Amino acid sequence: QVHLVESGGGSVQAGGSLRLICDGYGYTISNYCMGWFRQAPGKEREGVAIMDKAGSTNYADSVKGRFTISIDTAKNTLYLQMNNLKPEDTAMYYCAATWSRFATMRPADYNYWGQGTQVTVSS
Repeated sequence: QVHLVESGGGSVQAGGSLRLICDGYGYTISNYCMGWFRQAPGKEREGVAIMDKAGSTNYADSVKGRFTISIDTAKNTLYLQMNNLKPEDTAMYYCAATWSRFATMRPADYNYWGQGTQVTVSS
C-alpha cells in the first residue's frame, strides 16, 4: 500500500527558504507521476509543482523561478526546494502520487496523498 509522509515545513520570514521532503513507502516512485500541492485556509487545494515519469516538470506561475521539484529514486523521495518565500505561500503542503500516464495540476487526478506539512511565511 502506498504511503506518503511529508516533512520539512516550518515558519520562516519572507525571503527565506525551506525544503519539503516526501518519503514514499510501498511503491516505486519512478513508476508514478508526482506532485506538490498546497491549500490555504478558505481556499481550494492547488497544484504547485509536478513531475512526470520521464522527469519533466511543471510549475504554477506563482512559484516559477522560486520553487524546484526534484526526486531521488534511490531513496524513493520527492523534494520541493522553496526559495524567496512570500507570505502568500503560507499553506499546508501535500505531496501526491498518481499512476496516470500524465502529470497534471488537478488534485482530483491523484490517487495517493500524504498528511501534509505546514508552511508559514511571515512578512
